[in-house]
Amino acid sequence: MNEQIFKIAKQADTLAREIEPDLREIVRYNRIRDEKFAELIVRECIEVSINNGCGDFVDIEQKLLEHFGVKE
Repeated sequence: MNEQIFKIAKQADTLAREIEPDLREIVRYNRIRDEKFAELIVRECIEVSINNGCGDFVDIEQKLLEHFGVKE
């Protein structure tokens, strides 16, 4: 697994455990973890786009957030 993907997966796990610390609620925990993982990927895409001069920050951010349905 790509090191960056692994790092983001660990972040998603940490966030999910903060929201749902009772792992007996595994279905809810998995849903939260997966949502956080996807959100972190989208945010990483925004960051990479901005840092590589791919256009106006607000335009890129808004388009990616809207495309993936991520709410700020």
